[in-house]
Amino acid sequence: MKIKYYLLQKEENTKARYGTIETKYGVYETPMFMPVGTRATVKGLTPEQVKEAGAGICLSNTYHLWLRPGEDIVAHAGGLHQFMNYHGPILTDSGGFQVFSLAKNKQKDITEEGVHFKSHIDGKSLFLTPEKSIEIQNKLDSDIAMSFDECPPASASYEYLKNSIERTLRWAKRGKKVHCNSNQALFGIVQGGPYEDLRKYSAVETVKMDFDGYSIGGVANDGESKEDMYKAIDYSIPYLPEDKVRYLMGVGEPIDIIEGVIRGVDIFDCVLPTRIARHGQAFTRDGKINLHNAKYVKDLTSIDSECDCYTCKHYTRSYLRHLITTGEMLGGTLLSIHNIRFLIKLTEELRVAIKNNQVLEYREKFISRYVKKDI
Repeated sequence: MKIKYYLLQKEENTKARYGTIETKYGVYETPMFMPVGTRATVKGLTPEQVKEAGAGICLSNTYHLWLRPGEDIVAHAGGLHQFMNYHGPILTDSGGFQVFSLAKNKQKDITEEGVHFKSHIDGKSLFLTPEKSIEIQNKLDSDIAMSFDECPPASASYEYLKNSIERTLRWAKRGKKVHCNSNQALFGIVQGGPYEDLRKYSAVETVKMDFDGYSIGGVANDGESKEDMYKAIDYSIPYLPEDKVRYLMGVGEPIDIIEGVIRGVDIFDCVLPTRIARHGQAFTRDGKINLHNAKYVKDLTSIDSECDCYTCKHYTRSYLRHLITTGEMLGGTLLSIHNIRFLIKLTEELRVAIKNNQVLEYREKFISRYVKKDI
């Protein structure tokens, strides 16, 4: 069965929404943070640990799985759920973000047919098209597949973005035409940088294609300001249907998640919680902390006294610092558990705030503490 979104409540003072996503694995509430399992694994964690953190939908990456082990190997295993032993909904991105970062000469490598680039593994020449991206995702058998779009850099000019949107729309039509997995939802992606007219045009034209859900892309590029990110959301949301999921791609900073929810976004994903964990950093209510800092050598408190995760229930900052500074693998695992749970718990609290029409109060209270500390 395809996923189905149900809008259950709109917050009175903002555009925030509380809803549910019905899947063959159960019903999941939104707003929701989705952990990223790039290569069919959330780095350092078992599927059981991901589930215990409260995760619903989990992500995997089309580009990386295409290269290793290959979509046919995953299909032979029975699909991505069986292959990675994650029995919950999975979203696969199109591979576009990775491909465009590898395409060095944008003028030459991006053509109407697709993108020419070199493998980050062995330098082999590769070519990815909208049709190929969808074909791979069909074989991976994820619950949600993403359209193949062009991912322009944050520095792209207005004229470049205008032409890029037209290409993305043509690619979306091509991908939708070959999509043949009846149990898999397909999402369209809205682009347009920080420009109101481009975002409106992209959203309106993408919605005309009647996708199962819609994503706001181009908001997690290097060099993009927070102001431009929020503009992109504000300029896209009004033209997206209320009865479909709204997905903000690649966003995982706590305050950005809150701001996204306020603007009407339902689901978020980012590699941030596991990436910073591997470098000894952890989210807390009072800002991020860096456990490399010597002040935690004798600190026998948990990472966050208000957190209910496995790590905070069983381990101290002192012990976690010891693991991180000695390079023990367990350190990254325990911090990843905490950081993922922190963002999932944040969205759980936002759901309550929406139901009580208190999202703005929640934001004010959260920010008043969170911005006091730096890493």
